[in-house]
Amino acid sequence: MRIALCYRWRHGRWPDLEGAPRFTEMVQRRKLFDRDPRQSVLMDKLAAKAEVAAALGPEWTVPTAWSGHFLPDDPPFGFPAIVKARHGCNQYRVLREPPSDRAWADLQKLGAHWMSKAYGHWLDEWAYRDTPRGLLAEPLLPSESALPVDYKIYVFGGQATHVQVHLDRAADHRWVVHDRDWTQLVAAGDTPPPPRSLLAMLDAAEALATGQDFLRVDFYEVAGRPLFGEFCLYPGSGLDPFATDWIDFELGALWHAAERRPLCAAQDSIDFSPVPAHLAAIEAR
Repeated sequence: MRIALCYRWRHGRWPDLEGAPRFTEMVQRRKLFDRDPRQSVLMDKLAAKAEVAAALGPEWTVPTAWSGHFLPDDPPFGFPAIVKARHGCNQYRVLREPPSDRAWADLQKLGAHWMSKAYGHWLDEWAYRDTPRGLLAEPLLPSESALPVDYKIYVFGGQATHVQVHLDRAADHRWVVHDRDWTQLVAAGDTPPPPRSLLAMLDAAEALATGQDFLRVDFYEVAGRPLFGEFCLYPGSGLDPFATDWIDFELGALWHAAERRPLCAAQDSIDFSPVPAHLAAIEAR
């Protein structure tokens, strides 16, 4: 009932949780019925980076400058940096320069608040429940704005089909959806160019999402090189509307098709085996 009420509040309609023709309805159905315990590994930011580094190479991940359960009295990492919760979403603070004593004390309190409870209960995103709680810090990636452009790749049944580009997340957050050929699904005021490493991102996303009927794999790009961001099982918790309803239906149909299509032979485990050899030629791209 809570899921249905939240969905109606955001979309103005009751969800069809049986047929679930829309992508946003499929996200609600995943919350209710998909209880694969391996998904908690995907939601663990530290574990996910370790898996990606093992599969693609450490150059695909952002280095971890520090990790722990509580921020110490003195900053244990350099600046600029970003501090995140290991076990949650949208729990972060950007530190462009060394903070004052008061600002650091406030961040310590905020980190303790993040640590005080598991993430995801209020939106029924169950996979966060068993993710180990923790904090981590990473060097802040170079960007013209506070945060770099985020390329979120939708992978259905092992096939990367769409790229959602998130712009200016720290201030005027907005996003644009493209197909894999970089055609915008709906014309928008923003027309971001494709990243130089788009093909490598698509190949890597497909390799990392092996064995999943749907998984979103996020990347950044720095100096033409792709960097893994995180995995996502519940984009927008299925509560953010798309620019037009047909996109919701199109992505929902892709998810249904992926459920009907046999996955890889090793579908009983997430496959982080080495990616195709042509990814080793990323420098040439």
